[in-house]
Amino acid sequence: QLQLAESGGGLVEAGDSLRLSCAASGPDFDNYAVGWFRQAPGKERTFVGAITWSGGTYYRDGRDSKEFAVARDNAKNTAYLQLNSPKSEDTAVYYCGGKLQTHAIATAALREEDEYGEWGKGTQVTVSS
Repeated sequence: QLQLAESGGGLVEAGDSLRLSCAASGPDFDNYAVGWFRQAPGKERTFVGAITWSGGTYYRDGRDSKEFAVARDNAKNTAYLQLNSPKSEDTAVYYCGGKLQTHAIATAALREEDEYGEWGKGTQVTVSS
């Protein structure tokens, strides 16, 4: 079973880019899609972006995003989420989830928390304005 651990969070000034990591331990990381979600204080967890096993990316607003960039390095068993020019409203706990893929999946499914079977414990990102 895959285990995930997020890192890279912390206090950052608005406008300063930040890259989060999602390190995986366990078999077959390259057979997993990785999704990034976040939860702001007092709010529900929401989808940020995802990367499929083949490297296709998908974001909350579609296939492109100026705010976020997801990537993966299968050789390092790690996925990444970059926050470009974050704002105070990006303050949240960021989570990565793993979804085992056995075939190509609809990108809309990547937005659904229930599609992911493994989760990390999250990393706090605080953006000061």
